[in-house]
Amino acid sequence: MADKEEKPVGEEEDETDINYTPPAQKSLQEIQELDKEDESLNKYKQTLLGAGPVVADPSIPNVQVTRLTLICEQAPAPITMDLSGDLATLKGQNFTMKEGVEYRVKIHFKVNRDIVAGLKYIHLTYRKGLRVDKAVYMVGSYGPRAEEHEFITPVEEAPKGMMVRGSYRIKSFFTDDDKTDHLSWEWNLNIKKDWIE
Repeated sequence: MADKEEKPVGEEEDETDINYTPPAQKSLQEIQELDKEDESLNKYKQTLLGAGPVVADPSIPNVQVTRLTLICEQAPAPITMDLSGDLATLKGQNFTMKEGVEYRVKIHFKVNRDIVAGLKYIHLTYRKGLRVDKAVYMVGSYGPRAEEHEFITPVEEAPKGMMVRGSYRIKSFFTDDDKTDHLSWEWNLNIKKDWIE
């Protein structure tokens, strides 16, 4: 059987074509220069945007995704992935989740220089080489700041039943309206009858 060529996440067809065109990107400095004489607007911009860029070094990415956590109240311990190190090691790790439990995905990230519009977390789930699920979470638009931002997805339920137990390969993407790939990584999730078998 011929290998199917994998499309980059930006080129993948959406289920719904909404003809959305993101607004023109403006730098943080351009926004701060607008309407300088309006004192109340300047205070509002200061509240939203902060004092200015957190990191001026252009070699550091504007968006840095630091970790992803699967939050589940029934889990014996948090399921956390460190995304600031070598992502290739995650491909070899297996994370285990009990079937049928409710969970949420929590993403920690930093915005360093410019406002980033329309951040999205895309989660493609594969089993035995076939895509079985696609989840797209709108994270939002964020300005730079020294502290990390956090995003938590709505509650999801892990699949349950004998037919869905097994290993899943997950391809995760953190992207934005400009289709900038801020981070892409792969990881493995095992759905089991219990947390420890």
